Amino acid sequence: MPSNVPAVVIIGGGPRAAGVLERLAANRAALFAGRFDVHVIEPHQPGSGRIWRYDQHPGLRLNSTAADVTMFTDSSVQCEGPAAPGPGLAEWATGVLDGSITDVPAMAPALQRQLRALTPGTFPTRQLQSQYLEWFFRRAVAALGTDAPVTVHRDVAVSIDAQGGGGHRVSLAGGAVIQADVVLAALGHTDAVPGGQSADWSAFAVRHGGFHAPPSYTADVDYSRLGPGQDVIVSGMGLAFVDLLVLLTEGRGGRFEEVADGGLRYLPSGREPRFWAGSRRGVPYHSKISATLRGIPAGEPRFLTADAVDALLAVTEELDFWTQLWPLIAKEAGYAYYRELLTGYPERVHTGWEDFAARYAELDWYSPERIALVAQAVPDESLRLDFERLDQPFEGRRFASDRDVQAAVAGYIEADLRLRTGPDHSETLALFTALLKIYMDLGRLLPPERLNSRSQQTIHGWWHGFFSFVDSGPPPRRLHEILALHRAGVLQFIGPGLVVSADEETGQFQARSAQSGITVSARALVEARLPPPSVAASANPVLRALHRSGLGTEQQLISADGLNSTGRLLISARNEVLNADGLAVPGLFGIGPGTSGWGAGAFARPGTNAAPFRENDAVARRILHALADSAGARPLAAAASTRTAADCGKDQP
Repeated sequence: MPSNVPAVVIIGGGPRAAGVLERLAANRAALFAGRFDVHVIEPHQPGSGRIWRYDQHPGLRLNSTAADVTMFTDSSVQCEGPAAPGPGLAEWATGVLDGSITDVPAMAPALQRQLRALTPGTFPTRQLQSQYLEWFFRRAVAALGTDAPVTVHRDVAVSIDAQGGGGHRVSLAGGAVIQADVVLAALGHTDAVPGGQSADWSAFAVRHGGFHAPPSYTADVDYSRLGPGQDVIVSGMGLAFVDLLVLLTEGRGGRFEEVADGGLRYLPSGREPRFWAGSRRGVPYHSKISATLRGIPAGEPRFLTADAVDALLAVTEELDFWTQLWPLIAKEAGYAYYRELLTGYPERVHTGWEDFAARYAELDWYSPERIALVAQAVPDESLRLDFERLDQPFEGRRFASDRDVQAAVAGYIEADLRLRTGPDHSETLALFTALLKIYMDLGRLLPPERLNSRSQQTIHGWWHGFFSFVDSGPPPRRLHEILALHRAGVLQFIGPGLVVSADEETGQFQARSAQSGITVSARALVEARLPPPSVAASANPVLRALHRSGLGTEQQLISADGLNSTGRLLISARNEVLNADGLAVPGLFGIGPGTSGWGAGAFARPGTNAAPFRENDAVARRILHALADSAGARPLAAAASTRTAADCGKDQP
């Protein structure tokens, strides 16, 4: 190998890494046409990585339909590099079946059946998604060509060391050392060593012979110690909660059957635990939507625009989310909601759209005049958009009994299914689409460094959680399954405002809700959520090493009680990793949900100007600029236990 060939190391081989590879291929002719080598460090199958790997329960599914999944940039993506359209998951499945897509290993019979049954509206299994992502990775590698060969190391990076003359040494657990001109950390969701309350609960469970599962990726937890009929407290009712139910009900031999009213009945296997579930809201995430828009099509944003944000930036040094941004977000989303309601269902309103829209545009979201305008136009109070009620559906409610709690939560789920899966409430889809666009656009419109500390915490905390609750919920069938499990006595609801404690005297965990009055004691507790990001306490060795060496650091935000860490790897607006002194480390970049950037998913809906695709393109171009500017590269050390990209996929099902 010539000694002057530069090298790029990508740590992590999931869909974000694959997306950057594709963007490297799309941009290299214009920015750096010379030879360079790429090394991808990924212990799992490249393309799918850990989260989307094939090797997980076949009942686990995406919370997106096949039509809403693509890895390709299309004409909607506003990036400097050229768009490179390609098939989304649904089109890919069609191409595999008709033979027009051939670079796919032989699939297991179960996956072949899934391919044949797949429609654009299907919520595919993660196993099938793994095949699409791995195909995309191989396609991106092929597009780079022979002058940019990709070597996959099925290994784990343990450290990154800056070299005095430039570049970095990346050490792997297997002993290999790779010299790199540019390193990209694309680690996705990583685990953290349990700390604080979670660590205390783990120690409590050990002392008393109980069971505690701290926040983790649900598919990676060993639940074998949870016995049939055992009471299990579940803290959290989001997507991890849904996965937990799948693994410990259908995964243990139970099954669902359809009933005449369109719902489901659960037939237990007798091996299921008994779940007691609660959360801050006390309800699961909203169902995905199957309605069709019937009103005036959506236009360009009216209120949360680049001009509006620039006007705010011109008069203030730091933006505040709650006082300056959220009112614009609410007004933008509300405009889409009411446009669909007033134009799609004129029989439900007292005001024409044009008159309403003109008056609405002049009013602040929280003004009494806007509230009065809506009240006049929409006589049915249940159809008026109330973000606070949407976020906290049981706020201020006191329940009379356990039966009242169970009926209220089950009724809430039933109402959600009627609103989101029936044909007569497409305003919910208009709201969904508007929030999705806003979520994707915020990173483009807002320089993160111009947000005050409180707002950065809100963006990563409340805003992401609210968006996920409304827009990133499970398929409708999962909510039908929750209702069926509840009716079968396998699942009970604790209510909102969940508080969990540990009783040393009894050796049991206790869960209670002050609003519901329910208190439950059990020897098992599952924290059904992903772990919070952490660099210092990461279970990933390379993140811990970055923190120890000072080459990387955690994002620190100022609050009323001083500096607080978000746990996220601190990066600049250009995705450069910042060291302990706040300086950019040359040739070291970070991307994804564990960074202080805007990381917004790994794949996206077609035609949505998806934020991850814009970021992939920008990072790929910065890498190519860095290669072009490099003053020569060092020779690579011989690396053991590697596989070329051509080998990827040979061990597929």
